[in-house]
Amino acid sequence: METTAAPVPSGQHMHLRRLRDLTEFEVADGNPDVRGWSVRGGDGKKFGDVYELIVEVETLKVRYLDVELDTSLQVDKWERHILLPIGAAAIDEDADNVFVPSLTLESVLDYPPYTEIQITREYEEAMLRSLKLALPQNTSGNFYDQPSYNDEQFYANRRPR
Repeated sequence: METTAAPVPSGQHMHLRRLRDLTEFEVADGNPDVRGWSVRGGDGKKFGDVYELIVEVETLKVRYLDVELDTSLQVDKWERHILLPIGAAAIDEDADNVFVPSLTLESVLDYPPYTEIQITREYEEAMLRSLKLALPQNTSGNFYDQPSYNDEQFYANRRPR
């Protein structure tokens, strides 16, 4: 697959890209495109909206939700985007919501901001720690082979209607 758009830089050979840059890739049939949906914590509080999907090019799997934080959170405009591992969330198709049970006001304010620059392994681990999610135990395999990055789990975790 060839694309002409610049990738989202990464410490791992620039392997992550924005979905909008992958002209030959789209959300799989039967799964909703969650861009523009509200992102809510486990208590239902809205923290922002899904701005973009970040895809691992090699596997063509969505790994992160790029969330633009709500202005009511009063974070600096340069810190208004965060990445959430896709497997840490569940969707509510009826109300166009993405729920992240481990997302709280405290975790959002301590969360490492995403500025479309390098996504390093250290950054990815900082995100997992902010959400109090387990860090991968096996560093020799693929970092994304863990529940926090399972896109199938994300789409399967549809909240009851």
